Amino acid sequence: MAGPGGGSSDVQWCFSQVKGAIDDDVAEADIISTVEFNHTGELLATGDKGGRVVIFQQEPESKNQPQCRGEYNVYSTFQSHEPEFDYLKSLEIEEKINKIRWLPQKNAAQFLLSTNDKTIKLWKISERDKRPEGYNLKEEDGRYRDPNTVTSLRVPVFRPMDLMVEASPRRVFANAHTYHINSISVNSDCETYLSADDLRINLWHLEITDRSFNIVDIKPANMEELTEVITAAEFHPNQCNTFVYSSSKGTIRMCDMRASALCDKHAKLFEEPEDPNNRSFFSEIISSISDVKFSHSGRYMMTRDYLSVKIWDLNMETRPVETYQVHEYLRSKLCSLYENDCIFDKFECCWNGNDSVVMTGSYNNFFRMFDRGYRQDMTLEASRENSKPRSVLKPRKVSTGGKRKKDEISVDSLDFNKKILHTAWHPLDNIIAVATTNNLYIFQEKLN
Repeated sequence: MAGPGGGSSDVQWCFSQVKGAIDDDVAEADIISTVEFNHTGELLATGDKGGRVVIFQQEPESKNQPQCRGEYNVYSTFQSHEPEFDYLKSLEIEEKINKIRWLPQKNAAQFLLSTNDKTIKLWKISERDKRPEGYNLKEEDGRYRDPNTVTSLRVPVFRPMDLMVEASPRRVFANAHTYHINSISVNSDCETYLSADDLRINLWHLEITDRSFNIVDIKPANMEELTEVITAAEFHPNQCNTFVYSSSKGTIRMCDMRASALCDKHAKLFEEPEDPNNRSFFSEIISSISDVKFSHSGRYMMTRDYLSVKIWDLNMETRPVETYQVHEYLRSKLCSLYENDCIFDKFECCWNGNDSVVMTGSYNNFFRMFDRGYRQDMTLEASRENSKPRSVLKPRKVSTGGKRKKDEISVDSLDFNKKILHTAWHPLDNIIAVATTNNLYIFQEKLN
């Protein structure tokens, strides 16, 4: 697999860390619902169904072991969202974190956006390692003094203290979405961001919480005429006027905000004609796009549907330039996947640092990598059985029938309750984070 530096097709991946409890009995609140590296890769944030955000920080590399990259340890944990109740509609609003997006760092503090189904919050994560002492009008325990008792003035001083990481909510963006929010994306102008739900996309300014601009609205006048919903949306990485959104019908629309205030008319429509040979009862469900991601270069975009990953050149709308089958062996199992609701699982995808490799998840705690330059693919497994430090991950193969080889696993023995929906790739290094139910696995390139 080509690394962020490119050129190498034989990256060996090894186990680095696993976070989370080992228990087979998993609490619903502990299930990881989103994973995101910040822009330098030093911080890694996860959100869960219990509304918590956990941030891990990469330790500096050890001078004694230069070949050993720094591990990720807990940096800050905070409750981002609480369960709420919409009394008007008699609906519970889950606290589950749907998405986390980091803002580019401007000063010593870090900022991130987190969202549940209805409310987006801007969090500031800052460090304190000094505390002021020697106030004139305050005791050391915080009680105020009577000014008449002050006989001499002193200059307050800062004293060192144990490092404390504080997470404080700076903005709350609420009451703008009737339907469930599925995406947030920070604009390259670093001043605005978008939020998308099933039928609308809103544009926000990071400083203004009481209003947003509706830039896409696909809600029909009569809801019985509804034929598709918005599944994901993202801003272009360097053109602040351009964004894309994907739909449950397998189309991707690119919009230009310079054209009009309401972007209901798209600038480009990316859609691949359906192969009549593969037409079935499930065609519409499996063509729904669960994730869309621009490449770092801004030249390509990647989409994930149920069975495949597609790479699109932004200059060619008629068909993708690359298509990778993630788990084609499940095509014959769609009926049972429909019955157990797995067919509606929303898998995410991600690019490596130089856009040469893409990664996405599958079932049985498998995840797939596709090397675009060498046209190679690899299936790896996140499991505690391979969790010895620095142990190399062996590629896995799924047998689709006939005689099964020794190292292969039969398609009938795949565990559909074990699934990797959320993955993230370090922006500069070959370090990946993979979420399996309530565990976060971190793998890295084996360094000689």
